[in-house]
Amino acid sequence: MALSAADPRFAPAACPDPRDALRRATAAHHAEVDAALPLSKPSPSLADYHAHLQLLAQWVALLQALPLDEPRLAREAAALADDIAECERLLGLPSKMPEAFLGTPGPGAIPDGFAWGVAYVIEGSRLGGQVLYRRLADALAPHPLHYLQGAGAQTGAHWRHFLEALRAALDTPERVQAACQGAVWAFEKLLQLRGASRRAEACRA
Repeated sequence: MALSAADPRFAPAACPDPRDALRRATAAHHAEVDAALPLSKPSPSLADYHAHLQLLAQWVALLQALPLDEPRLAREAAALADDIAECERLLGLPSKMPEAFLGTPGPGAIPDGFAWGVAYVIEGSRLGGQVLYRRLADALAPHPLHYLQGAGAQTGAHWRHFLEALRAALDTPERVQAACQGAVWAFEKLLQLRGASRRAEACRA
């Protein structure tokens, strides 16, 4: 993705609040991701959850190749690996690492604030995971769906604390703009991965 200050999605003057700016910049991508993920099916199976986790694990591995928030990404990778292992145990599948994504991982020079946009997408996905957990907990039992549970009852409070830190960090129009770029880039990489996984599924069919 070319990073351009001319892109109206990232225009800082129109987006004084970081959260509002990020929501505007990513609205279309967010909707596309929600419709594309394996768990978007009306009645997803445990195999769909496994595919969902594998996709996210690939995405997090790609993000880990960049100088972003290493502790946050390491926690994500560990939580995903645990739920993937439980899926494979319940489904009787051999344990294997997610296939590597061979696309170009980096956006080039990373502007100040970019990592906060990526973190916004990650933290938002954990908040959305709570909604999925409530919908799927009974249907996919006995899998505990730990990844979707996030921080459990504290997920909402964790999100609010994250937004406080986000607003404190993105204290200039330039940083807000960079965060919007980071969030859009993160969504685009996830969509690229989903497209690659769909093509692989079609080849196996």
